[in-house]
Amino acid sequence: MIASDRKQDRKTRERDRYAKKKSSLANKYGWDYMIRFLFIGKRSVRAFIIPLLSIVLGLLVWQWLTQTHADVILDFSNIPSPLHVYKSFLNVVVTNTYWKDIYWSLYRIALAFTIGSLVGVSIGVALGYSTVLRLIIAPYIEIMRPIPAIAWVPMAILLWPTTEQSIVFITFLGAVFPIVLNTWDGVKRVPVELVKAARSLGANRISVLFHVVVPYAIPNITVGMALGMGAAWFALLAGEMISGRYGIGYFTWESYQLIQYGNIIVGMLTIGILSSITSGAIYLLKRKIVPWSE
Repeated sequence: MIASDRKQDRKTRERDRYAKKKSSLANKYGWDYMIRFLFIGKRSVRAFIIPLLSIVLGLLVWQWLTQTHADVILDFSNIPSPLHVYKSFLNVVVTNTYWKDIYWSLYRIALAFTIGSLVGVSIGVALGYSTVLRLIIAPYIEIMRPIPAIAWVPMAILLWPTTEQSIVFITFLGAVFPIVLNTWDGVKRVPVELVKAARSLGANRISVLFHVVVPYAIPNITVGMALGMGAAWFALLAGEMISGRYGIGYFTWESYQLIQYGNIIVGMLTIGILSSITSGAIYLLKRKIVPWSE
């Protein structure tokens, strides 16, 4: 027993000696400042470095494919290089039209997503909480859900008096179905024991709905909202490309018609960045509202 304790103490002293030596080397060569700059800690450094290296590698591969005019399965002879896209971005970012297009796309997304969230959560709760409403509404959901957004464009133009309203309607359709399905699934997952416990304490059906069912389903609802945000961007771009006069989708389609290939990729990257920011904001909101679900 004493020998094992001595062995353990020796290992501890060697580990401390190694840590001090490593720390002195870090101080000597300035590595400690570099580690602090990279958020300190192996996990944080890895989370920062690996994605950065992945992006750099992707750009290098893209540059090589365009320079060599690779034509194996995919034809890169007409694809602009990253440097070309960067120059196009510098030319576009100083124009008012580009920022006006971003404004209109964000406005449409905000309006359609807000309406889609209110309608989607309400329908999802109704489907999960009422058997009668589920029998009435579910067939319409299952029929309309698989229809792609682009197929709604002609019908939306016929239904709504203005082009703007039809684009918002198409975007709304893209957002609402993921929210409905995830909310429905979240309500169905509420344990029966929780409902019975609330009823035994005197809660009526409405109180159980707002104090037990909806709070329990919030993690699923927020996931549905994040998925709905991504789907809303797909639907928005379809509407803007076909019937819009402003917006990033219209900007991208117009660049194609004008044979401005660099601007096409600028539009695509802008769409990806905006979609990632808006979806990430919803996940951040989820962490604040329901941190226990992480």
